[in-house]
Amino acid sequence: MLQTLHIKNFALIEHLHIDFSGRFSTITGETGAGKSIILGALGLVSGNRADLTSLKDKEQKCVVEAHFKISDYNLSDFFTQNDLDYDAVTIIRREILPSGKSRAFVNDSPVNLAELQELGAYLIDIHSQQQTRELSDELYQMQILDAVAGNATLLETYKKQHSAYKAVQSQLKKLLEQKGTLSKEQDYNTFLLQELVAASLKAGEQEELEAALEKLSNVEFIKESVARAIAVANEEQIGVIQNLKEIKNALQKISGLSPEYADYHERVSSILIELDDVADSLAQNYESLINDPEELERINQKLQLIYSLQKKHQAATVEELLAIQQELENKVVLVEGLDDAIAALQTEAEKTKAETDATAALLHEQRQRAIPVLTDKITAILQQLGMPNARFKFDVTASETYYANGKDQMSLLFSGNKGTDFGLLKKVASGGEMSRIMLAIKAVLANYSKLPTIIFDEIDTGVSGEIANKMGDIMKNMSQAMQVFAITHLPQIAAKGDQQYKVFKTTQDETTVSELKLLTKEERVREVAEMLSGKDVSDSALNHARALLN
Repeated sequence: MLQTLHIKNFALIEHLHIDFSGRFSTITGETGAGKSIILGALGLVSGNRADLTSLKDKEQKCVVEAHFKISDYNLSDFFTQNDLDYDAVTIIRREILPSGKSRAFVNDSPVNLAELQELGAYLIDIHSQQQTRELSDELYQMQILDAVAGNATLLETYKKQHSAYKAVQSQLKKLLEQKGTLSKEQDYNTFLLQELVAASLKAGEQEELEAALEKLSNVEFIKESVARAIAVANEEQIGVIQNLKEIKNALQKISGLSPEYADYHERVSSILIELDDVADSLAQNYESLINDPEELERINQKLQLIYSLQKKHQAATVEELLAIQQELENKVVLVEGLDDAIAALQTEAEKTKAETDATAALLHEQRQRAIPVLTDKITAILQQLGMPNARFKFDVTASETYYANGKDQMSLLFSGNKGTDFGLLKKVASGGEMSRIMLAIKAVLANYSKLPTIIFDEIDTGVSGEIANKMGDIMKNMSQAMQVFAITHLPQIAAKGDQQYKVFKTTQDETTVSELKLLTKEERVREVAEMLSGKDVSDSALNHARALLN
């Protein structure tokens, strides 16, 4: 419910602060007084786009702030999902800066336009003869029928089931696509894997083989060099070992005379031991040096295989080839395991589809039962509104297509006169008829669901007399369950408001401004009388106004 509206520097309004009560309020005023400005301001807090033309003073910012009592609307989930502070009385503020930038806030937290529009749809519904397009929308028509059918809980169940079904279908599609892609590559991947497995690669193997190849390729040169080294070390007369022995013996004789010579003796002894060990090792190594053409060929072939695989797989090392081998193994195993995963998902898809179909069928049954109830109620109201021959046909057909609200397709057919065939509502109903039909539908819905604050903007255009009186009665009845505003030029409707507001223009310092005020009882009598007879109010007009107000 809209409790307070504060407007600053918007269009012809310099500053306005007005409080509203619940139930039925009427807003009157001369044409051009600024009623559309009030609607424009409410449109801003509902998420409509803004521009600099909205600023009365181009040097100052425009502020529109509305306070809504939202405790009856079950909106806590919306606030949680959008990370907003929830308050039973929520404040929506819209600012337009002189730079043209627009900002929006909900309980002082900044929000984007999409979030504001979503929240605004829950809080306020501005309806005029020009805004009946939603009545032509199949989704809106289905919402009307579902409200009367009491399908709210069933729709929530369907949406959850449908969401689960779509999720399983999406997963299944991905797996099938993945299997199709992998299956095309399966034979080639298997070939590549078998080729790598057959190579029996080992980490570090390439370096070992390359070292062995180098050794076997130069075995004769190595043997010759080792033999020469052994000979030089072990020659009986002039060998290095023999000479070192003589040096050792000579130093031994004088080692007792000085620590210096003892150190020389010890160092030579260490050298002799090390050289003797090297000579023995060289001798053993020499014995192992064998010219083996077969081993040389085996190593060469293995290395050529490794080089070939590296080139094919664009790998620099055996370790990279082993990683590629593991990846290929995973792909091959994955294809083999996909069948089990696909079978499990297909079972799950069948289960969720059956559940979704069952709920969709229940929705269809509930809608079919609600059609005559809704048709009778709308028709009865339209008869009061001067459309005695109005007939409706809600054509709900079950289909195989899944929609957000079930599997039904809707066509709303209408005939306004006797002897005329049914046609699509949006094609055969006139603007005035659409306006009255929308009023009738809103009146019916007010008894079935919690509707937002509704503002009827001159939907009484073109009607008068008893029809206008009935329109006022319908709107007043609606206000028993919701907050209703009616912007009207008709005294019959204006007088039915629990309170009446007047929009008027004044001149201040050669500047025209629009204002809105709550009328007192006597002011209402004068205003309704002027609506009846014009500015020159007669006693009979005043008496008639009092009669209407009473």
